[in-house]
Amino acid sequence: MTRIAVVNDDTVFLDMMAAVLEEQGWRVTTHREGDKAYDELKADPPHLIILDIRMESPETGWNVLELLTLDRELRHIPVIVCSAAVRDLREHQDWLMQNGISVLPKPFNLDQLYETVNASLSPHRGDA
Repeated sequence: MTRIAVVNDDTVFLDMMAAVLEEQGWRVTTHREGDKAYDELKADPPHLIILDIRMESPETGWNVLELLTLDRELRHIPVIVCSAAVRDLREHQDWLMQNGISVLPKPFNLDQLYETVNASLSPHRGDA
């Protein structure tokens, strides 16, 4: 079964994401503390990571993302950056594209979420 990890410090958002993703048949793990997320993801790597970039501090998500892209064991895992920090996303657009990281700006509708998740998972479906 395909496993999706959602990293966000908003408990309501995590609960909503878990519900709507599990409704589609994906298994979801949630990670509320960005400072612990990298170690948790490394201990139990998912098939896809949905990551907020602004959590405990404005740099927490970026730090997690950088660790993920530098880690030889984890960098193959597709990441969707899901954030309302549109300015930050624009400033980092080139870097995100170079690293194959998808972006899902908040607010989004469920169709956008499912489309982005499916597109991110499509090259990896055989791994599920």
